[in-house]
Amino acid sequence: MDERRSARRVGGRRAGRDGQPVPPATVARLPGYLRALQATAAEGAVLTSSDELAARAGVSPAQLRKDLSFLGSYGRRGVGYDVAHLREQITVVLGLADVRRVLLVGVGNLGHALANYAGIAERGFVLVGLVDADPAVVGTTVAGLVVEHADDLRAVVARTGATIAVLTTPASVAQRTCDELVAAGVVGILTFAPGALRVPDHVDVRTVDVASELQILAFHDRARSAGGGVS
Repeated sequence: MDERRSARRVGGRRAGRDGQPVPPATVARLPGYLRALQATAAEGAVLTSSDELAARAGVSPAQLRKDLSFLGSYGRRGVGYDVAHLREQITVVLGLADVRRVLLVGVGNLGHALANYAGIAERGFVLVGLVDADPAVVGTTVAGLVVEHADDLRAVVARTGATIAVLTTPASVAQRTCDELVAAGVVGILTFAPGALRVPDHVDVRTVDVASELQILAFHDRARSAGGGVS
């Protein structure tokens, strides 16, 4: 995932231990730790070591311990981390203690897949609305929700109370749609449209650019084939 926010939105830190800011790089790793803890809990474990948790999350034990120190979690020597307590800490820091309402804008093939993705609900989010501009799609039911017209976007946001939007529209209308979402009160946007979105400072944008990620993989593949490496 591209970790750019937008041309005008950089940084922004969530409070951790004693209200101190958690570095953005650490925040980006917290969902992986939470996922690893959920898998650990599913196996019936009550405690876990930094080595075990780091292996599940794909990071080094030292990195894990440093990240968790921002939350005030140091574990107990010879004992490890309390799985339930650490899950609760990360959940609170990520802002998942309260249900987050999500609106999906753009119900094409990708939008269909995202609307039916069970992981959204499993992570504490509720999909509350679907919006599209295609008359052939408007009025159809996807994942138990009726697709509403893009012309009614602001009204849908107001009615559903959505504060986060997932944007899968064509790039040509992404900025305009983004502007409408912001005007309606949305403060977080996950966009799959290529290119940076311009937003006010109080709005966070996350960009998922699949083509760019493939290009990065192609670079690493070429480097391996050439016998080189990446510095």
